[in-house]
Amino acid sequence: MSNPNLEQLTAAQKANAEVMTALMRTAFNGLERLTALNMAATREFFNTTVASTQQLLAAKDANAVAKLGSELTQPSTEKLMDYSRSLYDLVTEMQKEVTSVMEAQYSNFQQTAASAVEKAKTATPVGGDVFAATMQTMLDASTKAFGQMNSMAKQLSDIAEANMQAATKAAAPAKTSATAAARKSATK
Repeated sequence: MSNPNLEQLTAAQKANAEVMTALMRTAFNGLERLTALNMAATREFFNTTVASTQQLLAAKDANAVAKLGSELTQPSTEKLMDYSRSLYDLVTEMQKEVTSVMEAQYSNFQQTAASAVEKAKTATPVGGDVFAATMQTMLDASTKAFGQMNSMAKQLSDIAEANMQAATKAAAPAKTSATAAARKSATK
């Protein structure tokens, strides 16, 4: 193996290690943030449950229990929507970070491959241009496939965003209905 090939192999291994480190760091940071989000949600759920239980135990009659039941439901729905939005934001941000790393890696790969194809064109004997043309065709096909994958990922992200917005809009009338129901039962 010649010295330039060994240097290229070493550089490729170093680049791959850097990419893996970046991806692992992104995954670890995401996991850390997800854990913090879940701990905060669990703490909030526990505190809300304790407070709700105390309020229900302090109720004097069935009407007070019914009123409290409808009043206590609304904050839980809002907290669930907030948690869902936070989770969606976290996943979206992680997806963008991973995509960014992968795009940079693919760009480097594409440049290296294009350079190798050009070197093959000039350094190969008669008939080598067929090999170079085949490699160029494969490189073009992989570039097109990568572009399509990015487009699909963007479309899926847009769909998820639209679903989150639809769920938020759907929760708004439920909030109004629960508040109205609580007022109605309070007046009885």
